[in-house]
Amino acid sequence: MTAPFSPHSSKLSVAIGGPIATVAIDNPAKRNALDLEMWKALPPIMAALDGMTEVHVVVLRGAGQESFASGADIAEFETVRANAEGGRLYEAANEAAFFAVAHCSKPVIAMIRGFCLGGGFGLALSCDLRIASENATFGIPAARLGIGYPPGAMKLVTAAVGAPAAKDLFYTARRIGAQEAQQIGVLQRVVSDGELEDTVLSLAQAIAGNAPLTIRAAKAAIDESTGIGKPEVDPGALADLCFDSADAVEGRRAFLEKRSPVFTGR
Repeated sequence: MTAPFSPHSSKLSVAIGGPIATVAIDNPAKRNALDLEMWKALPPIMAALDGMTEVHVVVLRGAGQESFASGADIAEFETVRANAEGGRLYEAANEAAFFAVAHCSKPVIAMIRGFCLGGGFGLALSCDLRIASENATFGIPAARLGIGYPPGAMKLVTAAVGAPAAKDLFYTARRIGAQEAQQIGVLQRVVSDGELEDTVLSLAQAIAGNAPLTIRAAKAAIDESTGIGKPEVDPGALADLCFDSADAVEGRRAFLEKRSPVFTGR
């Protein structure tokens, strides 16, 4: 089923199947590099998905089989990023896209194969969970390009991998493989390329079968504890909602009746 809205960029696609929405970065001619139009299109996409009660999990992936996202489109460095003002506006669009993903109230899973570099790596680190194939390559080349990284977005990197690993990645601008990425906390799982899609789908389905209100409250509390929470969200109030919900009643009944619960998010 195709999503009932059209992204503001032809290089992003959205599809919904049951409780799982998939957002694809679709610029294969440039290894799924992201241009300014794509960065600006992400926040309204995430806001729309956040408002759909039928969507419980979002998967972010690169279209095709070669790349998650190879970073920002270098062709725009001499145009929209040619001076300080343009650079600041571009980085603001970057940061807005990162936080649109990070602040989605629903779990967002990055499905990664091939290149995951620069802004693409930042986008993956904005997700809640990251699953990659063995051929994935990661890196943040800002220090080789002489560009600044948005301070707010840096919080997302640090929350994901910790300060020492973040400094290593930024100071050296080196690339790392999937195994090292898992060792430093970037990835939750590494699988063969042939297993990647089934592994991500299985994980998304497992999450989608659990209580949405509980997951929303847990995400808000965890994000607040790491300093990347949405300022206007009260994790305590979200936890309180769980106790008064129909899902809490369903969870207790299912446990006593020795059956799988059917949660509605109410």
